[in-house]
Amino acid sequence: MRIGIIGAGFIGRAVAQLVIAAGHEAMLSNSRGPQTMSSVLSDIPGSKVGTLEEAAQFGEVVLAAIPLAHYRSVPAKWLEGKTVLDANNYYPERDGHIPVLDRFETTTSRLLAEHLPHSRVVKVFNAILAQDLVQDSRPKAAPDRRALPIAADDPVAKALVITLLDEIGFDAVDAGNLDESWRFERAKPAYCIPLDKQGLKVALAAAQRQVELPHGSWRR
Repeated sequence: MRIGIIGAGFIGRAVAQLVIAAGHEAMLSNSRGPQTMSSVLSDIPGSKVGTLEEAAQFGEVVLAAIPLAHYRSVPAKWLEGKTVLDANNYYPERDGHIPVLDRFETTTSRLLAEHLPHSRVVKVFNAILAQDLVQDSRPKAAPDRRALPIAADDPVAKALVITLLDEIGFDAVDAGNLDESWRFERAKPAYCIPLDKQGLKVALAAAQRQVELPHGSWRR
């Protein structure tokens, strides 16, 4: 499978490393252009680099791993008909305040899905630290295998991502549709905490919409 990655930061690079190791292809991109990403080619053997548009066109599946404030910067037409993996998180100090999120009226993934009405958005890879993506990957049936939460409206896209997670070394827990994805957004009990499937299910159930954990508590 070809995976285009919009955003060549830590999450994008970690995902590229894992999917290539699992036998897929990956093209990374950033807003400054491929000429700024020579380190990607040397650090991630087998990877490709391109413009944002090239990565979007390359990918059968496209990962959006950019600051939430810039989610409208990618033209929706580039991603029509594609499954889009949404790794965005809302950090007001970085993204500026987004009133509908501050009022808990929607989710970060619902905002992206509204911007991409002809794409299949799956919330995934937002609730794990970049260094943990590589460090915590485990073979199937490993006793300490970590689980990651996902959410999507489209069941076919959701099933595809569950399979992809399994291939790169993680179990998956279905958290529902995009309107339920708040359960593993920033500062919720499931956010960036290493958990197995049962522990993750408990953390997702414990989430309260208007209650946030202390800032940075997930970095312990």
